[in-house]
Amino acid sequence: MSALEGLKIVDFSRFLPGAYASWIAADMGAEVIRIEHPREIAKQEAMLGAQSARARARPSYTRSKRSLKINPGAAAARPVLEKLIAGADILIEDYRPGVMAGMGVGFDAMAALNPRLIYLSVSFAGQTGPLAGQAGHDPLALALAGTLGRLNGLPVPSLPGLQVADVLTGAHATIAMLVALQARERSGQGAHVDVAMSDASMPLLLVGMGREDDLERLPALGQWHPKGGVWLCQDGGYLCTTDMEPAYWARFCAAMGKPEFAALQHTIAEHPRMHAELAALFLTRPRGEWHALLTEAGTQAMPVYFPAEALAHPHNRARGMVLEVPVDGQEPVTQLGLPFSISGTNPVAPKSAGAAGADNAAILAELGFDEADLAARGAFSTEREA
Repeated sequence: MSALEGLKIVDFSRFLPGAYASWIAADMGAEVIRIEHPREIAKQEAMLGAQSARARARPSYTRSKRSLKINPGAAAARPVLEKLIAGADILIEDYRPGVMAGMGVGFDAMAALNPRLIYLSVSFAGQTGPLAGQAGHDPLALALAGTLGRLNGLPVPSLPGLQVADVLTGAHATIAMLVALQARERSGQGAHVDVAMSDASMPLLLVGMGREDDLERLPALGQWHPKGGVWLCQDGGYLCTTDMEPAYWARFCAAMGKPEFAALQHTIAEHPRMHAELAALFLTRPRGEWHALLTEAGTQAMPVYFPAEALAHPHNRARGMVLEVPVDGQEPVTQLGLPFSISGTNPVAPKSAGAAGADNAAILAELGFDEADLAARGAFSTEREA
């Protein structure tokens, strides 16, 4: 059984935050139709060349979705989109506020067409507020949220090496989408769901805000505190420790041959000396030896795995977090599984994304439109809409 079987989603999203929500839904059995602009597809294909097909198949968040390649701003496309949306449960979009309305498929018009529609808008700064019209990507959202400045734990901020805001936004968008569906069960009415990347990044402040009334008093960054660390080992590998509770800290100190450090956990003046001595100790053995020693001692330690190592790790494999998804005529692509499991329900068999527009003929036939007629009237044009 797939939990969302029978749910229909029209997905206008182009970036990870919106695509994340439809990824979860598609894996859980929903029918997801991606609206793909021919102009954007042409740009991608020109940039990627022969790698284009595999590049489309590789991302986990594009799998198990159908593709309708159509120009959403073309007048000839409007009847197709309206019929598609009229029969949908959810619409997902990630344009700047006002762009969808300018194409004739904004919330007000689509809610009038389909009062039960959940209209999920994902944007940089939301649909309201002084910055609602601003464009921006992941690091800018973290900057606005007050989180980029503390993300790397150092006094000088830097760009993160992963899409932190994108994934947070996608997760919050998924939560909001499912809450809106539950609300619709009670009210019978759809809703406009407004998810901002900047809003979704602010929960990173939760712990700090829970510790201080005045956030100016949060601990300075870049100063080591004996609650853990990332340690360079003899073989060039890194080990992470998080022994912040006193009992764990005492075990860690004993295992490191420094039991006298246990009583100094909160003695700030001693922290630089302790840190230097521990860092020197870690340089005397390879990562694997330290991990085995600290694990045996009952401390909290884990090698700092880089992506390839993490994907090969037996635990991540056993949890179903790594999938090998078939690609027609090519080697399978490695993708991520869903980051949760629910007893009694299972994800659908994953299917990698095919060519843009691969489902055009089938989708248009289901809707009762003639593909050749639509083409003649410019529905699939790469031209910029007026």
